[in-house]
Amino acid sequence: MNYTAEAPAVWDPSFADADNCLLSTDQCVIHAQHYFVKGLLEIPVIDSDEVFSWGVWVSLSRESFSRAADLRDTPGRESEKPYFGWLTTDLLAYSPATFNLKTRVHSRPVGQRPFVELEPTDHPLAVEQRTGITLDRVREIAAAVIHPAGDGRR
Repeated sequence: MNYTAEAPAVWDPSFADADNCLLSTDQCVIHAQHYFVKGLLEIPVIDSDEVFSWGVWVSLSRESFSRAADLRDTPGRESEKPYFGWLTTDLLAYSPATFNLKTRVHSRPVGQRPFVELEPTDHPLAVEQRTGITLDRVREIAAAVIHPAGDGRR
C-alpha cells in the first residue's frame, strides 16, 4: 500500500560526487541551491481502514528546509506550521503530470515522515487525496508502477 520515489525527479546520479549535493533517505540538496524533503502523500482507501501512500519529494525554500532540519529531532515539532512546497515527484499513474503541484508539508512526531497535503485542485491526484480510492484503483496503480508500459498515465 506504499510506493516511493528514491530521489526527486530533478536528481541526477552525477550529482552524487559533488560537494554541494546530498541525497539521503529524507533530504536532498542540489548544488546548495535546491532543497527537498521526503514525505508521504496519503490517500484513504474507501470501505477499509487502509491508507495508500506515495513516498514523494517536495521542494522547499532554503528557510523552510533549514527550519525542518533544525527541528528534525525535536519533540513537539508536529505543532510547527506547514511548509509550502512543490511536488517534485512525477507519478506516472496520473495525467496530467504531478510534477510541480502545490503542497503543504506537515511535520509529524519525531521518527515519522512528514505528511504531504496537495492544494485542493481538480488534479486527479488531489481529488483522490480528498475523496479516497477503491481497492480496484490501488490495483491499477500497482500495475502502472510495476509495468509502466508507455507512460502508464491515467
